Amino acid sequence: MADVQTAPPSPHQQQVIALVDDDRNILTTVSIGLQAEGFATRVYSDGAAALKALLENPPDLAVCDIKMPRMDGLELLQQLRAKSALPVILLTSKDEETDEALGLAMGADDYIAKPFSQRLLVARIRAILRRTELVRGEAESPDEDLPSPAALVRGRLEMDPTRHRVTWAGTPVSLTVTEFMILEALAARPGVIKSRNQLMDAAYSDDVFVDDRTIDSHIKRLRRKFRAVDPQFSGIETLYGAGYSFTDG
Repeated sequence: MADVQTAPPSPHQQQVIALVDDDRNILTTVSIGLQAEGFATRVYSDGAAALKALLENPPDLAVCDIKMPRMDGLELLQQLRAKSALPVILLTSKDEETDEALGLAMGADDYIAKPFSQRLLVARIRAILRRTELVRGEAESPDEDLPSPAALVRGRLEMDPTRHRVTWAGTPVSLTVTEFMILEALAARPGVIKSRNQLMDAAYSDDVFVDDRTIDSHIKRLRRKFRAVDPQFSGIETLYGAGYSFTDG
């Protein structure tokens, strides 16, 4: 079953967010919150119906729960990616690390663990939409005089802020928006210790609260992803009681 809800008309074109979750309480709450932030929303409580709608009338971004009956979020993402590059955020539970990794490998743009704050979801949505607009603008105007942000190269690490791409020794590493921002903050000044508060400021908007353990979790995932392509990776160092630093050695 599918429902469509939209915010009141606005003189400016609204960005449309599709919400896919079999929990109608979450659909209603998140939809109201996004509409209050100026987004139009479409809600779907069924993965199969959502897939058809996402392909026939694409929104600007989709937020999909992983655990759904009939067609779950991973199957929805897999079928969507066969035909579309629509930005997708997956909603997961804290015990679904395998699903998170699989979803990112299949092309999800980010994931958020339940329970989550509305402000965090809005911040992630806006970050992904900004990145998408940058990439689209570059593709449509490749000869524009305005320079693109320079690639960040630190030893074997290369980060392309415009395309949001990361490679280690030439091998692609798939990062979420949050992970990219944290790594970029560290790699911008190799050897300089960044506190958890500084990394939170780099990765989250001012009105989003996260605790220290959130940053520690992201660092853990970053290391895991880089060690998947290089088992000897040691580019992110922990300085206990102080924070983290990046080394390009």
